[in-house]
Amino acid sequence: MEDLEDQGLGFDVQTVLNRRSVLRGVGLGALGMGLAACSNDSAGGGSNTGTNAKAAASGEIPDETAGPYPGDGSNGPDVLEESGILRSDIRSSFGDATGTAEGVPMTLELALSDLADGGSAFAGVAVYVWHCDREGRYSMYSEGVEDQNYLRGAQIADDDGMVRFKSIFPACYSGRWPHIHFEVYPDQQSITDSTKAIATSQVALPKAVCDKVYATSGYEQSVTNMSGMSLSSDNVFSDDGGASQLATATGNVDDGYRVKLAVRIDTSTKPQGGGAPGRGAGPGDGGNPPEAPGSPT
Repeated sequence: MEDLEDQGLGFDVQTVLNRRSVLRGVGLGALGMGLAACSNDSAGGGSNTGTNAKAAASGEIPDETAGPYPGDGSNGPDVLEESGILRSDIRSSFGDATGTAEGVPMTLELALSDLADGGSAFAGVAVYVWHCDREGRYSMYSEGVEDQNYLRGAQIADDDGMVRFKSIFPACYSGRWPHIHFEVYPDQQSITDSTKAIATSQVALPKAVCDKVYATSGYEQSVTNMSGMSLSSDNVFSDDGGASQLATATGNVDDGYRVKLAVRIDTSTKPQGGGAPGRGAGPGDGGNPPEAPGSPT
């Protein structure tokens, strides 16, 4: 897929989103592991359990809240308005910011399909991805990195419905299983309006890989934070123990990991996730994400 880094919001992408009849009964395939989104990151932000159970039955990706650190304009900071947000390598900040996130290399691959179109590749949709850094901080929000916008970026799905991001493996911060957030928009032009997202969810990372990464320098706090955690106790992934959100990962700590997930979206149903939480939702500071700012009124 062509690297779209620094193309800006003026880059013209053909919209291929068409609304078609409902197609249910599509099972989870070889990559069938859906996503969920932020919870302890959010006020009252646990899983939409009833909705997600129905989604899992059809193979659709579960919807979740975007949490308090989306940077999509829903609660203040908006990186999606900035030229340069379309990029494949999200390790460094862009625009006026110059920071770079350090950590074990990771390539994230999301394969998007449209259940309302027979599970065909969802070409042309825009995917915005964000996650915390090696220290558990979210750029644009956390103390010390408020002026950075690294580990945030958007890509346009290719003809195979694929997006790929070069990043670093995120930390485990207190109270949450290691995860990656994303939003899906019908086209590039829609990403400046968070209310137009057609799916908001989250990637759960495999424990075996987390254990290997967190044994490396710089991730020491993640070892403590992950102690006693499980997918079944996490308040996002607990509804199914992460079965429908868990990614696959291959590689090693020296060369980096390739993290893959199939993302199946039913465009005939109304999205149940997204939205900004209220104040006081964050898991605290001291190396973890700070308290979330209040929602706009």
